[in-house]
Amino acid sequence: MSPIEIGLTSVAAIVILIYLGLYIPIALGVVSFVSIWLMRDNFELAMNLLKVALSDSVMEYTFATVPLFTFMGLIVSKAGLGADVYEVMSTGFRRIKGGIGMATVGANAVFAAVTGSSIASASVFSRVSVPQMLNLDYNPRFAVGVVAGSSVLGMIIPPSAMLIIYSFVAEQSVGDMFLAGVVPGLMLAAAYIAAIFLMARLTPAFVRGRPASDYQPMTWGEIAAKTLPVIGLIVVVLGGIYTGWMTPVEAGAAGALVALLIALFRRRMTLKGFWESLLETGHITASILFLITAASIYSRMLGLAGLPNQLGDILASSHASFFMVMFLYVILMLFLGTLLDTASIVLIVVPLFLPLIEPMGLSLVWFGIITVVGAEIGLLTPPLGISCFVIKATLNDYDISLKDVFLGALPFAGVMLVVLILLIRFPALSLAILN
Repeated sequence: MSPIEIGLTSVAAIVILIYLGLYIPIALGVVSFVSIWLMRDNFELAMNLLKVALSDSVMEYTFATVPLFTFMGLIVSKAGLGADVYEVMSTGFRRIKGGIGMATVGANAVFAAVTGSSIASASVFSRVSVPQMLNLDYNPRFAVGVVAGSSVLGMIIPPSAMLIIYSFVAEQSVGDMFLAGVVPGLMLAAAYIAAIFLMARLTPAFVRGRPASDYQPMTWGEIAAKTLPVIGLIVVVLGGIYTGWMTPVEAGAAGALVALLIALFRRRMTLKGFWESLLETGHITASILFLITAASIYSRMLGLAGLPNQLGDILASSHASFFMVMFLYVILMLFLGTLLDTASIVLIVVPLFLPLIEPMGLSLVWFGIITVVGAEIGLLTPPLGISCFVIKATLNDYDISLKDVFLGALPFAGVMLVVLILLIRFPALSLAILN
């Protein structure tokens, strides 16, 4: 077999193995290692490239952001800040038709800015938002769909683990990726709120719901007590990066410290909880860094096979335009989104398309935002919509089936696709803060 044939076979093998349930880093690493060995018929070369992949990936200073932001997100969850923000939002929106759904989106957007995790958002708001919407006679499908749709904000609004992973694959600044994610994340949140407003009026049977009879407006003091800790944390982290006062690593350390102080001040942190957070941080960090190492050897395998260059030559010979390339890219991500998780899509597809995007003079930061938003649609689509599975498992309500969660999330996946098209058509939206 030629190197090109081995490269194509290896990509197909990785996708199949991941879909069959093999741990993603093992699928990436083992198949890439064997492919290099076969292409060069040199076991020692494959071993040396594996060593280089280890030293050039997880040993980088930038990846200290992973444990720091992970720890900050876990502490914030334990401190109950997500529930507090939701309470404030729901009080302000509850008299509007579909208002509790809008409040869920707004609270998820704020919560995403201090956790960076879609899974954490889905878990937290399944507990605090869905029961309240069901008590107010909202359609169960709408209730779980709002939580599923808005949970993906955690992967685009910084700090986001997916943006960190992309920054490694594309060799871009983590700080630039974080700043580029702000406007698209807020756009997506605003689009969700607008969509809920329209659904409540055009398809009232899908939304339903009624105003709360026990409505009690919050005082400004109560609002400040529940929102200032989160706002302060966002200012410390994103403000520090945006002003240049702190690097992403330093911002992560400062954010983790502030989150811990908030949890201690609110008496939400016990010694046992602190230890559990440390252990979970270690598990998540090891998983992400293992993934990054596997992606490094995979990228080297693709380079040896010449697969990205071959793909570029094919598209060049066919005189494919920018929009044709992006159309094929989005279609590929949507297809893979039905089979694989977001991290797998980013790690498999990005190294193939980067050699096509760079010669066009396009921003790789913008391309990263497009990639993450496109891949995140997969969190809402069957059969592998991870956020939908998390919501179903968290609710443990036999009256709400997994089918209900997926059908409820479908309109929000459509909204994401519209936002994705706008981001592709107007790259300045992703680069607004950087320029």
